[in-house]
Amino acid sequence: MLLTWLYVPGDRPDRFAKAVASGADAVILDLEDAVVAGRKAYARDAVAEFLADEQPVPVQVRVNELTGPDVDADLVAVAGRPGLAGLRLPKVESAATVVSIAGRVDVPLHPLVESALGLEAAYAIASADPAVASIGLGEADLRSDLGVSDDDGLAWARGRVVVAARAAGLAPPAMSVYADVVDVAGLAASCAVGRRLGFLGRTAIHPRQLPVIVEAFRPAEREVARAAELLAAVADAQRRDSGTVVLPDGRFADRAMVAAARRTVDLAARYAG
Repeated sequence: MLLTWLYVPGDRPDRFAKAVASGADAVILDLEDAVVAGRKAYARDAVAEFLADEQPVPVQVRVNELTGPDVDADLVAVAGRPGLAGLRLPKVESAATVVSIAGRVDVPLHPLVESALGLEAAYAIASADPAVASIGLGEADLRSDLGVSDDDGLAWARGRVVVAARAAGLAPPAMSVYADVVDVAGLAASCAVGRRLGFLGRTAIHPRQLPVIVEAFRPAEREVARAAELLAAVADAQRRDSGTVVLPDGRFADRAMVAAARRTVDLAARYAG
């Protein structure tokens, strides 16, 4: 279970190894928005060369728009590369698009919803194919499409993608990037909002954002203690062959609470210290 993904422009190969060593849980080499039209071919070749070797952390590639002129070359360049851990699919608006890509590559897929049409199809996209490993929002384009000026206008969209991920049996989605790399306090506050909505982790565009994201989503000690207490009560009930689990504070434990408690304990173990 990961909390941080660091975007790197695909036409900046000088930054690839640094990103892998940055402490991010995963790296996303971007062939789409971060690369201007005249440098697409250069970026594609640079990314393909870097992915010729396995990497110590998962490296994903965000390919170009799926209806555009560059995506076919992107897929040919990176498919089958030992260092490729998955593909980010921008501006997805239908399940059929995901199925089409899944038939061409054998890696986990991470569709991004960035329009009203895509948002309406969020569950269909999330459940389109077994290759789909996550679903997320591309909030910059979504803001533009919806005419939204602030985060309040994205609350429903964020909730929608959280529900779609859960309904499809996927992990909680990661939050979209926070564009102001200097505003550390704003990033922390935004992550807190996203966590309350059901998001887990966040993509970043600068290494300085990584520890802020981890701190925002890492379980607090009291959360870990409560989760461990719940799991201990469940284990005790199973030993007694009892179908009812009552916690010391009087709460009944249900299946959803158990799953959340296990995730909390696992996250705490992964990000201890």
